[in-house]
Amino acid sequence: MAHLGPIFLIIGILLTILASAMLIPAAVDYYVMNPDWKNFAASAFFTAFVGIALIFTNQNRTSRITLKQTFVLTTLSWLVLGIFAAIPLRFARLGLSYTDAFFEAMSGLTTTGSTVIVGLDMAPPGLLLWRAILQWLGGIGIIVLAMAVLPILKIGGMQLFRTESSDRSEKVLPRAKQFAAAIGGFYIFLTLFCATCLWLAGMSGFDAICHAMTTVATGGFSTHDASILYYDSIKIETVLFFFMLFSGVPFVLYIQFFRGRPMVLWRDMQVRWYLFITFGCIIAITCWLYFFRGYYLLEAIRLSSFNVVSVITTTGYASDDYGQWGSFAILFFFLFSVTGGCTGSTAGGIKIFRYQVLFETAKVQLNRLVQPHGIFRPLYNNKPLEETIISSVLSFFILFAFFFTSLAILLSLTGLDYITSMSAAASALANLGPGLGEIVGPAGNFSDLTDIAKWMLAFGMLIGRLEIFTVLILFSPYFWRN
Repeated sequence: MAHLGPIFLIIGILLTILASAMLIPAAVDYYVMNPDWKNFAASAFFTAFVGIALIFTNQNRTSRITLKQTFVLTTLSWLVLGIFAAIPLRFARLGLSYTDAFFEAMSGLTTTGSTVIVGLDMAPPGLLLWRAILQWLGGIGIIVLAMAVLPILKIGGMQLFRTESSDRSEKVLPRAKQFAAAIGGFYIFLTLFCATCLWLAGMSGFDAICHAMTTVATGGFSTHDASILYYDSIKIETVLFFFMLFSGVPFVLYIQFFRGRPMVLWRDMQVRWYLFITFGCIIAITCWLYFFRGYYLLEAIRLSSFNVVSVITTTGYASDDYGQWGSFAILFFFLFSVTGGCTGSTAGGIKIFRYQVLFETAKVQLNRLVQPHGIFRPLYNNKPLEETIISSVLSFFILFAFFFTSLAILLSLTGLDYITSMSAAASALANLGPGLGEIVGPAGNFSDLTDIAKWMLAFGMLIGRLEIFTVLILFSPYFWRN
């Protein structure tokens, strides 16, 4: 790259924001007289020092960044933020190694929700709040990434979702700043609304704030080892159910909805598929629990509704150990753990729109077999799909399958069993969090994995969140040629 100044400038700004966020758990720990406040304060000072240094040394290099620089910035910013976000976790009283601290930080920023921390119930409040803040910051970052950055890069079919990045796009708001402000404002509103509802449902104020941040971000970090099962409350599960469901919808559609287009949510093809798949899965798992596992009907509805939405939106909360629900449920959860919500939401996974593009392409191929001389075009939201979008989506599926298979094989070489290796690889790439099995299932965590396995999974979280292409292209020699 001929000029990395603008990249370092933006990373400096992001580090400064991260340092400011560290002061919040520092203040909380200071209030409860927990000595970890010094750790957060020192980490904030060091992070701010590096960030401000990058800003001052690159403040005169504010030229418009190129496409290549955008690729580098996207990956490097997430990586650098993960490195610095791990510092307070490393030096906290829990005694985490840097491997564990980086794993936890990357899991937070990518809103994956996998954890290596045992004893959350006794953990200091500052650390619990920091985990929630990381997921909350990662969630808003994901929305901006999906709606503003990835469409420019034209990877994985994301050019379908141009907003302010293209003159051909439908303008949601007249300017990019207004768009970002509207998304940020709604994100904050939804978080506060969720926290209020959880508090009214019976959570403590602190738990309500932490769970609201990790719910809207579809991250799934909890303040208790037992996750949502700790509360055993229908009211709390109902609140979380709806907010997880809402958070899997493109946030830009909410902006359009509140700007006088009440039918925009239902008219969007991706949202309709998202709701159809979600409630179809709920019905299927409810029938399985009721007819084949002997659960009472209301209990089956309660368990299936909460856990299915948690998995499909890649939130990762658990109100029961669904790994004990039998072979059908295990297979079902494994398959839909990589589905994900809608693009432009905080959910991870492959995303609903890619399945729609695949379905429309397959339907056209079948029609051509029946009518060889007919003219058929795959459509998305009643608009023709370009060949470049179709090829991008197909390439994404191939790469996702390749990385999933490779990661699962590498994890198995560390001594993990088949189910653990497969589900851990899928949960990392789909940014889900808990996997299946006794080790990484809803009732376990990732603390018993080897350091090598944790680094591999952290890398899987990163490439999964950045849609694979963004990271992979940096390893191409052709990319670095002038």
